[in-house]
Amino acid sequence: MTIDDPVLLAEVTAAFHQYERALMADDIPAMDALFHDAPTTNRYGVGEVLYGIEEIRAFRRGRGGSPQRRLGRISITTYGDAFATADAEFWREGSDRRGRQTQAWVKFPDGWKVVSAHVSMEGHTH
Repeated sequence: MTIDDPVLLAEVTAAFHQYERALMADDIPAMDALFHDAPTTNRYGVGEVLYGIEEIRAFRRGRGGSPQRRLGRISITTYGDAFATADAEFWREGSDRRGRQTQAWVKFPDGWKVVSAHVSMEGHTH
């Protein structure tokens, strides 16, 4: 298995940044196009647990846009020719609390799609 094939890594990196632009612009059709259209696509957010693309779409329509943020460190890795992970740190506007995002991407005939996503904010540790 090839890890980080340069061509595939560039494709996933471009898709990741395309999603980030869509997220910051609240471009719901663009976000939907980058998530796999299936009941098996899941997203765990800071305050929500969404099973299936229909729950994800309903959440996006109802939230009125994502809080604005700036990205920190990003780590994208491809495994073979059809699977990748993307991990990113972010900071919401006006906050110094770090957020984390993980996405699992699969290459389908119509391109790279997120099949699983998890977004969280750092909490206090004891």
